[in-house]
Amino acid sequence: MLISRGAKVFIADRNEEAAESFATEMNGKTEVAMAHPLDVIDWDQQATAFSAAVRAFGRIDYVYPLAGIGEKTWTPRATTGEGFAKPDLGVLNTDLVGFLYTVSLALQQFRKQEIHDGFRGKIGCVALGHGVVGFVRSYGKYLPEEGITINAVCPNVVRTAIQEPAFYEVLDAKGLLTPMQGVLDAFDSMLGASDISGELFEVGPNGGYQIRTPPEFLDAESKEVIDLLHEWTYPLQQA
Repeated sequence: MLISRGAKVFIADRNEEAAESFATEMNGKTEVAMAHPLDVIDWDQQATAFSAAVRAFGRIDYVYPLAGIGEKTWTPRATTGEGFAKPDLGVLNTDLVGFLYTVSLALQQFRKQEIHDGFRGKIGCVALGHGVVGFVRSYGKYLPEEGITINAVCPNVVRTAIQEPAFYEVLDAKGLLTPMQGVLDAFDSMLGASDISGELFEVGPNGGYQIRTPPEFLDAESKEVIDLLHEWTYPLQQA
């Protein structure tokens, strides 16, 4: 999607071998892709990878935090015995904390850049949980005035390596897998000078995408409260 438009890409992934293989496949006769090892839950690794991308390209136009792992048991169900077991927050750390690390790095870099072709930088992500949904819908509304946008694609189940193959086979047999093309079309619509930000692009098994509006306010007074909260917290986002 990006390379076909003349962009160069920096692929950061925990699976270094796969990232290198993909970069090699994309490069062909001309180097348009670079790979770098990365564990997204490690801030220092993220900062190192981002610095490498800036050194290589000078300017960063698009950032796509797409790392994620599937659901697993997070807290023990034991009802006997003494003491307490620490919960496993690995999914939260990868799908939300790692995401926020990437967004922070992107924003810091974008704010150092001049507006070019109508924007400073754009972030496109896949919403892997309610935390990402809430963050994109709220924080995304602060950014367009800076020439920055952030939006999230919310696909139903797409065949990836997150789950076991048998899970996808069940959905595929029922015609319930979401086609990847719908996801790509949603991301493609975010490219360029569009100032759409803070929106969710939902993609389902029937393909295509829709921008989904958030729930309505309980009443006019509730909306006024939210507007005042936005006004009150606005300076914090400009610090």
